Amino acid sequence: MVIELKNPVDENATVKSAFRQLQTYKQSIAGLFTFNAFMVASDGLEAKAGSISAGFTRFMAWKTADGKVEASPLIGQLETLIKGMLEMKTLLDLIRHFIVFEKSKKEDRDTGIITIQTIKKLAAYHQYYAVNRAVESTLRASGFGANPKDVSEVFEVRESPESYGLPGVGAQPVGDRKGGVVWHTQGSGKSLSMVFYTGKIVLAMDNPTVVVITDRNDLDDQLFETFAASKQLLRQEPVQAEERGHLKDLLKVSSGGVVFTTIQKFQPQAGNVYETLSERENIIVIADEAHRTQYGFKAKLIDDKDENGQVVGKRIVYGFAKYLRDALPKATYLGFTGTPIESTDVNTPAVFGNYVDVYDIAQAVEDGATVRIFYESRLAKIILSEEGKKLVAELDEELNQEDLTETQKAKAKWTQLEALVGSDNRVKQVARDIVDHFETRQEVFPEGKAMVVAMSRRIAADLYKEIIKIRPGWHSGDLKQGKIKVVMTSASSDGPEIAKHHTTKDQRRVLADRMKDPEDGLRLVIVRDMWLTGFDVPSMHTLYIDKPMKGHNLMQAIARVNRVYKDKPGGLVVDYLGITSCSAPVLRFGL
Repeated sequence: MVIELKNPVDENATVKSAFRQLQTYKQSIAGLFTFNAFMVASDGLEAKAGSISAGFTRFMAWKTADGKVEASPLIGQLETLIKGMLEMKTLLDLIRHFIVFEKSKKEDRDTGIITIQTIKKLAAYHQYYAVNRAVESTLRASGFGANPKDVSEVFEVRESPESYGLPGVGAQPVGDRKGGVVWHTQGSGKSLSMVFYTGKIVLAMDNPTVVVITDRNDLDDQLFETFAASKQLLRQEPVQAEERGHLKDLLKVSSGGVVFTTIQKFQPQAGNVYETLSERENIIVIADEAHRTQYGFKAKLIDDKDENGQVVGKRIVYGFAKYLRDALPKATYLGFTGTPIESTDVNTPAVFGNYVDVYDIAQAVEDGATVRIFYESRLAKIILSEEGKKLVAELDEELNQEDLTETQKAKAKWTQLEALVGSDNRVKQVARDIVDHFETRQEVFPEGKAMVVAMSRRIAADLYKEIIKIRPGWHSGDLKQGKIKVVMTSASSDGPEIAKHHTTKDQRRVLADRMKDPEDGLRLVIVRDMWLTGFDVPSMHTLYIDKPMKGHNLMQAIARVNRVYKDKPGGLVVDYLGITSCSAPVLRFGL
């Protein structure tokens, strides 16, 4: 490693000047960095570490010397970093298990030439300790830890869940198959933590099969791409299950493998029991966003319909957790979430256990892992009838987004509200306000990008039409051109106005690359459900919400604007419905 130390008594010496000196070394004595693991920049008191390709905003402090308690602010960061990060075992562990390489591509719009850039990523302190805790917890829960360490030694790391008044995995019995839940706030590197964890657990157990589960196809694709880019660390090629038959084949192997699938593939085609796929004990199931209701055991009665859609009877279905247990009865379950488990949620602890590690929004902002999120209500500027306001309030009381398709009363209110929100006059008002507001934001932060969340595909298409009436130059029929795009799918019954905005997976990948490139002209996207989870665009500074949202869905959406980028001071959430003010108890974790 290379450490640049500035004179602490020099008033002009700063961590940033030390960082700049390191960049100079990279150019003038490049050979020094051929085998570089990471770099440290310090002014003698403050100290930050980062990889050879990291910008200054991604150089982070190491905030604990012993991995158990956060160092006092009265102790210099350099001393803490030397005692903690550079301690021999920690240093070797970091180099071996906590560095990955990712590739990003960029296409020149004029020449069509594609350049590939390799990015080296180093775990931050919160990722390092959380992953090691999760590995210990998994070994303990699976029974593979023949002589597990003393519970107080293993689980008394950093800020323990208990310090938040939350139950921790240390109280769970050995061998209960519940590896616990890692709550790391959105934007703090949760996906990479999952990669680091997988890389370590495949060595710690007897060639285990790791099953990574999400509840949406687009999230499955995003997470799979992150893992696929890190196959050197995983020592194997991750595989994405294409359909149920493929999933069954992948899970019937005798050992090994990193398998990606959606939770819905565990729905039995008939009856209430999913066939047992493996009784091996060295299977680890990792669930992303583990708080979702889909992971529960709850039984419910639904209509059984024939091929013509006619109700012919009733049948019982269960939460997918039951079918997971049917398929993999001896697996150990570990959950990752970017939002806290609600106090009324009994499913998540029942499936995964208690907290392994907590890294909340306040800590992430303090550490510089994320930026603050600010809230602006534009409800007063956009006319919404009293009937509409009443429906918004009622939906906030009754609506659980994840149960929407099952709640007829909520569906009826949603339809009524959609008609009001999507009225011609109101859509024109919202379009004009978005254009004016976004252009004002661009004057301050010209590289910034934004996302609009619409209530329906129709409203998304109508908003686009009205915005390009105001700014015709923003439109382009070319996927690789234009300042604004709609990102969604459509059905054959949606009609031509909506169908023209339909995007395939490959087209969405092109649009995603454009959004992630701060130099690309694509500045504004309109979505309904897509890209609200797991979509990382650091330069995105504004989220316009014109859709009822609450709970975890709201928290995941607003986190689109909390990524660190250059001098970006924070992200802004613009609310056109007033729904976020109704959800204040949730927002205390996010804003």
